[in-house]
Amino acid sequence: MKNQPFTRLVRASRRAFCIALGAACLAACTPLRVVTHSVSRTEADVPPGHYVLDAHHWSIVFDVDHFHYTRFVMRFDRAQAQLDWPAPDVEAASVSATIDATSLDTNVSALDAMVKGTQMLDVERYAQIRFASTHFERTGEGRGMLTGNLTIRGVTQPVTLDVTLNGYAPNPLTKQPTLGFTASGHFSRAAFGLTTWYPAVGDEIDVRIEAEFEQPAPGAAP
Repeated sequence: MKNQPFTRLVRASRRAFCIALGAACLAACTPLRVVTHSVSRTEADVPPGHYVLDAHHWSIVFDVDHFHYTRFVMRFDRAQAQLDWPAPDVEAASVSATIDATSLDTNVSALDAMVKGTQMLDVERYAQIRFASTHFERTGEGRGMLTGNLTIRGVTQPVTLDVTLNGYAPNPLTKQPTLGFTASGHFSRAAFGLTTWYPAVGDEIDVRIEAEFEQPAPGAAP
């Protein structure tokens, strides 16, 4: 009888240890999944369906010749995009994107105001830059030239991007089907009526895009 309190204490300690050990193992699983994460670059592995741009893992960067010294870099901080992958190959996929033109960031506030102003993007009247794909021409497994209609300042012109499927896998954190792309291309800003400061500032705009798309969980809010 005298040993019962001690026995209960030992049992309680064992239970506490087991609970703590289980919690530690569970906590360790997520970093392990991240460290050992790998992706498939095979198009057929991608589940068909609707995907949306991961709000935290993307970048859209424009750059242009500046006085023949450098390629001056501009980025956009807000965008949305939709990807439809109806069949197990990239040729059937389509993408549309909307960029918030007011989110342009040159890292120079005075220059931001100039580029957003009426001489260039005129964001008060044209707050969005839009892209909608129209055709994909394969150049290899998970690679090709994506043509679409780009609209800037109310003017729409065809633009072609060199696109690479970097890989697909369930995201190790969200568990949702996720795929990532790299895209690059160029276009003439004069084709969109953006001729201010030429030729001191070049005409050809280079575009670089990194984007992760995630398939929303069933029942998730759009």
